[in-house]
Amino acid sequence: MRTEQPKMIYLKDYQAPEYLIDETHLTFELFEDHSLVHAQLVMRRNPERGPGLPPLVLDGQQLELLSVTLADRELSAGDYQLTENTLTLQPASESFTVDTSVRIHPETNTALEGLYKSGTMFCTQCEAEGFRKITYYLDRPDVMSKFTTTVVAEQHSYPVLLSNGNPIASGPGEDGRHWATWEDPFMKPAYLFALVAGDLWCVEDSFTTMTKRNVALRIYVEPENIDKCQHAMNSLKKSMRWDEEVYGREYDLDIFMIVAVNDFNMGAMENKGLNIFNSSAVLARAETATDAAHQRVEAIVAHEYFHNWSGNRVTCRDWFQLSLKEGFTVFRDAGFSSDMNSATVKRIQDVAYLRTHQFAEDAGPMAHAVRPDSFIEISNFYTLTVYEKGSEVVGMIHTLLGAGGFRKGSDLYFERHDGQAVTCDDFVKAMEDANGVDLTQFKRWYSQAGTPRLAVSESYDAAAKTYSLTFRQSCPETPDKVEKLPFVIPVELGLLDSKGNEIALRLAGEASAQGTSRVISVTEAEQTFTFVDIAEQPLPSLLRGFSAPVKLSFPYNRDQLMFLMQHDSDGFNRWDAGQQLSVQVLQELIAQQQKGESLVLDPRLVSALKTVLSDESLDQAMVAEMLSLPSEAYLTEISEVADVEAIHNAREFARKQLADNLFEALWLRYQANRDLSKQTPYVAEAEHFARRALQNIALSYLMLSGKPEVLAAALEQFENSDNMTERLTALAVLVNSPFEEQKALALASFAEHFKDNPLVMDQWFSVQAGSTLPGGLARVKALMQHPAFNIKNPNKVRALVGAFAGQNLINFHAADGSGYRFLADLVIELNGFNPQIASRQLAPLTRWRKYDTARQALMKAELERILASGQLSSDVYEVVSKSLA
Repeated sequence: MRTEQPKMIYLKDYQAPEYLIDETHLTFELFEDHSLVHAQLVMRRNPERGPGLPPLVLDGQQLELLSVTLADRELSAGDYQLTENTLTLQPASESFTVDTSVRIHPETNTALEGLYKSGTMFCTQCEAEGFRKITYYLDRPDVMSKFTTTVVAEQHSYPVLLSNGNPIASGPGEDGRHWATWEDPFMKPAYLFALVAGDLWCVEDSFTTMTKRNVALRIYVEPENIDKCQHAMNSLKKSMRWDEEVYGREYDLDIFMIVAVNDFNMGAMENKGLNIFNSSAVLARAETATDAAHQRVEAIVAHEYFHNWSGNRVTCRDWFQLSLKEGFTVFRDAGFSSDMNSATVKRIQDVAYLRTHQFAEDAGPMAHAVRPDSFIEISNFYTLTVYEKGSEVVGMIHTLLGAGGFRKGSDLYFERHDGQAVTCDDFVKAMEDANGVDLTQFKRWYSQAGTPRLAVSESYDAAAKTYSLTFRQSCPETPDKVEKLPFVIPVELGLLDSKGNEIALRLAGEASAQGTSRVISVTEAEQTFTFVDIAEQPLPSLLRGFSAPVKLSFPYNRDQLMFLMQHDSDGFNRWDAGQQLSVQVLQELIAQQQKGESLVLDPRLVSALKTVLSDESLDQAMVAEMLSLPSEAYLTEISEVADVEAIHNAREFARKQLADNLFEALWLRYQANRDLSKQTPYVAEAEHFARRALQNIALSYLMLSGKPEVLAAALEQFENSDNMTERLTALAVLVNSPFEEQKALALASFAEHFKDNPLVMDQWFSVQAGSTLPGGLARVKALMQHPAFNIKNPNKVRALVGAFAGQNLINFHAADGSGYRFLADLVIELNGFNPQIASRQLAPLTRWRKYDTARQALMKAELERILASGQLSSDVYEVVSKSLA
């Protein structure tokens, strides 16, 4: 058991580094049973820290020190201090060099941090603090250096040798080895370092920038994946052009490279000029990747490319500022995806994810501000709060300033801080200075945790023709703080008359109306806005486009929600009205279930969705989103105490009732979209995504009927589809059906056909792990014995265990606690070789306070068992200890 607690690190304790590294010269000698790393650091005293020469403390972990030289003098063991995590030297002058040689073992590095082997390939992952596992260094983001890197390896096994920047030299070595040297002309912190060595094939293209420079584009993959790269290449070129047109940002090196690796803890990494990607975020072909996977590849390629400016050229001063680069870049990639596809559908999907998962994070034991005050392990703070909520904070600045004002602010930010490591305050200051505004109060979004609640009430004075909206904001207590000061909450709104027409909006005191949709800023705990010249009682359309990440409450009745679904000009709010209607209906069913009453579905939900289905003017992707009922995870999130069985049974009852009542309309839509005579070969574009989305959700409803013609349709789609989107949906509806024989045959056929494709087999695992039919845990345990499963591969763990614990709530939350025991056992095992993945699997257990007392006791007991299981990594210790606090 742990005998001492890991050290808490606080933002308030930040101090600039004592020393700086102007140049970093690295030589890697790669062998099968070890690697040697030779580092020369050209260093100087940081002038910001004043006079004196304090000891130089370099970070280092799991390194075997072979030699160290300071200012050209080789040191003996008595000349330095060596601990498990540091190497301490005493400089004699303000400018000096440090040379070290270390031995490391990438071949046994299962944590996938630093330099490690993925299959037969050497690769790196240095963010956040992986570089210290490569060599002794000042491994912090505010120490920026110019890197020159030479890689030496056996030529036959590792013909491709890559690092950051531009290639400057290469040649043969002795004994069948060869070498290549790369030079990165831009200052960067160590977390952006990258190295790859392997037997890789390459897809090449080029891009001409807005100043007519030619950039070579290369995507490196293992040979069997060479036919799955074109979509990523197309996405990269679109991203480069979009960033020039929307943000004025041009790429700055002669070459841009992406490498796909199978073993990777994250999605991808923006290392300067050499982006290393989880293969699932690169490889996409119609036969093996779904529409969602194609869109994910496009978004992640864009995200990592956009980091070249929002993260690399301007980076974060310390890890507390992580959202400076991640929140801003998520906002940028969301804008790109909106422009490439349906903006409304993109916003719907992002908000649904935020409300279900980030809001849950805000309400849980790991709740933290977008810029946290403290942490034990920085890897635990690559969270939805930092990324998705951070993006929403940037989006609110965009809403408040307008597109033009935001562009002025981003231009100033990049110009002012190019080549620097800065803070969230610096970003906001650029926005303020470029627009002449004061965002002091707004910055509370960076420092206060939790999801604000915004309660709205109305008052109409028919005689005076005035309509008032009163907003009351509050924010629940979070582990870091009880009392919260008022936020700045931008609320975009409109008012509809009884015919569904938009009303011109003029606030009391204004000379004229300001359009029919406008943004107001709620800045006080309670604030009233009065609109004049309102001829009749209007219906408000509030928080259009989800203009702020808050929980909004307004006393809409079901008829009003149906009216908004039909008439609101804001596409997001039309969908949201449908979600609110569905929530009210489902909560009624849940209450009926809990009371032991017969379940009765409100016919207004059937009527509303029938209208949606029959409206052929609507974007088909929008229709698909509106047909999707709120998930069990979201219903859990909005419950005071989540009743797992009641939620599941109520939602399944509603789905079956909708399937029965809408069968004809769903069948017509399905047949029209599945009509093979009208289909073209697969195209990864929005219109085609939309057709398949509606077709597939229709099939998922229709299958609930159990009718033989639907089973035949599902089998036809499974057997004859030319794309993974349709085939995988057909497999999923069969897996969740009572047709045992057809299900078994389909699963066997799919596995046999795709047994040599790891990413497709991940989808096969997930479909089964997500099945809510009884026996879920037994299925998962059996699948863990399948030859295609490997517990040391993060993608496999996420596909099988993550899908079961995070999505299959009725089986994971079995009343006997078996799901909890299973997950705790897995976390204890993972902690021993990959702490990052272990800590990320813990999320379902951390929400133990959300459930009934019996489940609370079972979940808490498993957390306590993990805590007592032995020497825990700081990653797992932090999550478990905070969950139990």
